[in-house]
Amino acid sequence: MDFISDVIEGGRRQRGFSLAVDGRRVPGLLWTRAGGSARRPLVLVGHGGSQHKASDAVLDVVGPLVDEHGFAVAAIDGPIHGDRRADGGRDSGKVILEFRALWNAEPMIEEMVADWRATTSALLAAPEIDAQAIGWFGISMGTAYGLPLCAADSRIRAALLGMWGTSHTHGARLLAAAREVRCAVLFQRKRDDERFTAAGQQELFDALGSRDREMRVYEGGHVNPAGVQLRDGIDFLVRALAAGAA
Repeated sequence: MDFISDVIEGGRRQRGFSLAVDGRRVPGLLWTRAGGSARRPLVLVGHGGSQHKASDAVLDVVGPLVDEHGFAVAAIDGPIHGDRRADGGRDSGKVILEFRALWNAEPMIEEMVADWRATTSALLAAPEIDAQAIGWFGISMGTAYGLPLCAADSRIRAALLGMWGTSHTHGARLLAAAREVRCAVLFQRKRDDERFTAAGQQELFDALGSRDREMRVYEGGHVNPAGVQLRDGIDFLVRALAAGAA
């Protein structure tokens, strides 16, 4: 892993990094509080479709976890998103259309799992990261890739998932992954989600192999977590991971 930028602002440190995995360049960001050397929990954030590693929805998670709770947070760009694109992914409409085509064809699930696992291993080499307190925050596309990751990587102790179901292509692949998940899970669903059926989301939740799992339903459509939904996700990860922090 090569750190390629380092910016401190308002007590928060943001480091950009790049990692080579099986010939792919994986661009990412790591946020921590500025100063201090104590080990801290790490939350991995999977961004939504058409977004990127530093999108507003990711920063909505970074703020409370880093500034209020002293966690570390990391995010990488998904396939054909952000800095994996020559244009940087600035045209979100173009990106979402291309992602939908990619997902319907070959969604690169195994590649994203490999990218996240390699990123996690590299980050755990940092002395300030607590290897016993790793969490996942991924809604919508963050669940499409996060479920297979949580199934494959037992280092993840708790995962915030949701707003994805079996009504889209590759539902069977995600069901198979869900059955292998063992970490604690909070699954969030929106009552008026226009992209995923309630039945398909319930099916994905029911398939989870986790003993500790809960579904919560919120008002509204398929939009970024905010308000109570966002706070519930943050609080869930803090409760699950803070006990593992040194």
